[in-house]
Amino acid sequence: MNKNLVFAMLLGGLLATATPTAQAEAWPCWRGPRGDGTCIEKNVPAKWDPAGALWKTELPGHGHASPIVWGGRVLTVTALPATQQRVLVCLDRNIGRILWQRTVVRGPLEKLHKENSHASGTPATDGKRIYVTFRVGDDIVVAAHDFASGEQLWLVRPGTHTGGWGFSNEPVLYKDKVIVDGDSKGKSFLIALGREDGKTLWRIDRANKGISYSAPLIRELAGRTQLIQCGDRCVASFDPDTGQQLWKIDGPSEEFVATPVYSEKAGLIFVSSSWPKRFLLAIRPNGRGDVTKTHIAWQDTEGAPYVPSMIVADDFLLSVNRSGVAFCYEAATGKVLWQEKLGRHHASPVLVGGQVFLVNDDGEVNVIKPGVQFERIAKYDLSESCYASPAISDGQVFLRGFKHLFCFGQKVN
Repeated sequence: MNKNLVFAMLLGGLLATATPTAQAEAWPCWRGPRGDGTCIEKNVPAKWDPAGALWKTELPGHGHASPIVWGGRVLTVTALPATQQRVLVCLDRNIGRILWQRTVVRGPLEKLHKENSHASGTPATDGKRIYVTFRVGDDIVVAAHDFASGEQLWLVRPGTHTGGWGFSNEPVLYKDKVIVDGDSKGKSFLIALGREDGKTLWRIDRANKGISYSAPLIRELAGRTQLIQCGDRCVASFDPDTGQQLWKIDGPSEEFVATPVYSEKAGLIFVSSSWPKRFLLAIRPNGRGDVTKTHIAWQDTEGAPYVPSMIVADDFLLSVNRSGVAFCYEAATGKVLWQEKLGRHHASPVLVGGQVFLVNDDGEVNVIKPGVQFERIAKYDLSESCYASPAISDGQVFLRGFKHLFCFGQKVN
């Protein structure tokens, strides 16, 4: 079996078995079935021009959570500040009609950074349940809803989140677990909850106080399944079955936003810290214990991203820094091959058919061919600001702006 598909199963059985063609995938969670923004489909439209969109639907409320896709449904979350509701929204993937919306929780609105929202955590689904995360006041709320009806099945409050920038942490599915990072400036933790009932399966109380908005990445690395997490003022690897820590690297700074990515060709994990300093690290994943001084292959500060995650494309690693400059690295060595001003980004890039699609904050889509020289294939304008990352499934692209959800591609039979 293709190794990419094995990785997808490890991420919770999230292969698109419900889709009609062999290459079609669901996009069931943050950054897709492999958690890294890559798409293996061949029939994805390269033209993301709103004039040719299959549909465009205005969403209620406000939120920056990315859409996810499973079967005939598109799901995302939003917030209705006037009524203090956090809401799960389900749309028909072919016509964009809202099928239902369900209130997950109602309660005090947390303090926010001006670029955040009260609904920034992308949901996840296994086709049976939909899992969502919010911050309500200072409480972290994790809930499961029935995929078909939207009925709430369980809701737990595993801990608190302290900090004035708000919340955007996504649930990550693995086997029978929903894994949530609770790193903040207060009492921090990493937790695995049972998918069926929300009961705690394992919990790690963190020693340091450092906010993380970085979702864990789960991979088969160096002969073992590893959960790579940036938080607690370090980068660490855990056994996702038990929560046992395998190795860690202290720092490189205090806080994180970007999700780790992995290059199989280079054999390296790439992470970036966000505040107060930004460092991009390339890490060898075969360590044990404290590997701070032994397992960093290369590092850089110029191209280290603040918010958007990076993307691996063949021999290359692409990132966009805080100033809106895109960097292309030789992944194995860290050599900078080119840099190009593309505008500030919150959305993370996706890789489709060997091309990288980057959506900047103004809604400009740049299509880049990774290589030793900068090559822009196309550029489109959504005419709407955008912080959410694209979702791709069965030949369709779903992209959420500040007001609307767009679908590009043909109807799915």
